[in-house]
Amino acid sequence: MDSSETPVVMYFFPFVGGGHQIPMIDMARVFSSHGAKVTILSTTPADALRFRNSIRRDQTLNRSITIHVLKLPGDDASADSSMTSAPLTDTSVLQESLRQFITQNLPNCIVIDVFHRWAAQVIDELFIKRVVFNGNGLFSRCVSECIGRFAPHQNVGSHCEPFLVPNLPDRIELTKSQLPSFARNRPGLPDKVGKAEEKSFGVVVNSFYELESKYVEYFTTELGKKAWPIGPVSLYNRSNDDKTDRGQAALVDEQSLLHCLNWLDSKEPASVVYISFGSLARLSAAQLVEIAHGIESSGHNFVWVIGKIFRAVEDGGYVGDKEDWIPAGFAERMWEMKRGVVIGGWAPQILILEHCAVGGFVSHCGWNSTLESVSAGVPMVTWPLSAEQFYNEKLITDVLGIGVQVGSREWESWNVERKELVRREKVDAAVRRMMGGSDEAAEMKKRARALSEKAKRAVEEGGSSYVGVDALILEIRLSRQN
Repeated sequence: MDSSETPVVMYFFPFVGGGHQIPMIDMARVFSSHGAKVTILSTTPADALRFRNSIRRDQTLNRSITIHVLKLPGDDASADSSMTSAPLTDTSVLQESLRQFITQNLPNCIVIDVFHRWAAQVIDELFIKRVVFNGNGLFSRCVSECIGRFAPHQNVGSHCEPFLVPNLPDRIELTKSQLPSFARNRPGLPDKVGKAEEKSFGVVVNSFYELESKYVEYFTTELGKKAWPIGPVSLYNRSNDDKTDRGQAALVDEQSLLHCLNWLDSKEPASVVYISFGSLARLSAAQLVEIAHGIESSGHNFVWVIGKIFRAVEDGGYVGDKEDWIPAGFAERMWEMKRGVVIGGWAPQILILEHCAVGGFVSHCGWNSTLESVSAGVPMVTWPLSAEQFYNEKLITDVLGIGVQVGSREWESWNVERKELVRREKVDAAVRRMMGGSDEAAEMKKRARALSEKAKRAVEEGGSSYVGVDALILEIRLSRQN
C-alpha cells in the first residue's frame, strides 16, 4: 500500500473539561469516520472515562480510534487533581510526556486546543503538522481580530457608550463593558493564546459555511488565515446513547432524565422553554431567584438546568446544596402544577433541545450551546456572561435574527460573581417575546428552522462540512507525500 492509500494518522489533544473537550472529542470521532487513524491524547484518566463509552461504540464499527492517557511526572496525583477546566489552567506539566509519546509514535498531524499554549513549541520542533482548535465560531474570531487591530473601544468616553466594530461585513456595535477585561484597556489581545496559531497548518472550526459564510470568507481572505469549518460536530451524535454520554454522563441521574423526557412528551410542540448557562457559569442565589420569578410570571412551561453558584446561604428562603439553589418550594410547586422541571448539575442538552416540545432556549451564548440550538432549530433568549459570548449574542440577534436579548450588559470572568442582576421583569419580557405569537416571534422561529435544515445538510455526505473534513484529510495526505 503506497502513502496515498495508507490512512492519515491524526492526534487530537483536547483541553480539560466540557466546553472545549466535548466538541473536540466529537471532532476526533468525525475524522475517524472519514477514514483517519485517530488517537485522542487525554490529560488524565478521569477525563478519558468521560468519553470512553462513545469511543468503544466507534470501535465496534471498525473505526480506527483510540485513547492514550498522557502520564503525569512521577504519577503525580496532585497534578492530576489540578487539571481543572478553567481557561488558564496550566497543563505544561504534560510537556515531556507529550514529547516522548509523539517522538515514539509520529503522526501526520496533531490537532491541539488553543489553551495548550506550550504544546506548539513541542510539536513544531518535531516538524509535525499542527492544526489549532479554538472552540469559537468565525464571527467572534473576526470581531476579536478587528477590535485587536483597530481598537475602536479606545475612542468612546464611557463603558456603556456603543462603538462600531470597523471593517466587518455587518454593522456590529458593542460597548466597552461587553468586552473581555483583558481587551478593554489595550489594543492587543492576549499574546499567549494568539501564539498557538502562529506557524500552524490552519484552524479547524466547529461551525458550518452556511451559518457564517461572510465570516468564513473574511477570515480566510481579509485576515489571511486558513480554516476548515466542519460542524456542527454535535450532529454526528446520532444515537440517544451518544447524545446522553456527551460530557459529564456520570452526573446524569437516569431516573430524573426519564422523568424529564416523559414530562416533555406530555407537552404541546414548541411550548417549553429550556434554560441553561453551561458548565462553567456560576450565578448567584439572588440571580436564580430573579430567573425563577421571571419564568413563572411568563406563564410558559420550562426545563431549567441549574449549575454551580457562588455562595450558599442558610437563610432567606433558599434551599438545596452548593450546586442547586432556588427559592424554597419553587421546584416542587412547578412540578405539581405541571409547569416546570428543575434539574441540578448536568443534563444531556442535545436530547432536550431536540425534543419537539422545546420551543426556546434561554442561553449564555456559549458557542457549543449556540450551535446545538441552531442545529435543533430553536430560537434563543440571549444572556451572555463571559468569554466571547457577547460577540456570539450579536451573531444570534443582529446577523442571524434568531434571538432576543435579555439585557445582560457587563462582561465578567466566569469565576467572578456578577455585580449586576438581570431582574425578573426582563426575564419575563424576553421569554414572552421569544415564545409569543407575534410576527417577530414567528419570523425568528422560521429562520431558526431554516438554519437547522442547513446545519443537518452540512454534515451529510456532499455537505459543506462533510467536504471540509475530507479536504483537510487530503491536504494532510498531500503534505505527507511532500
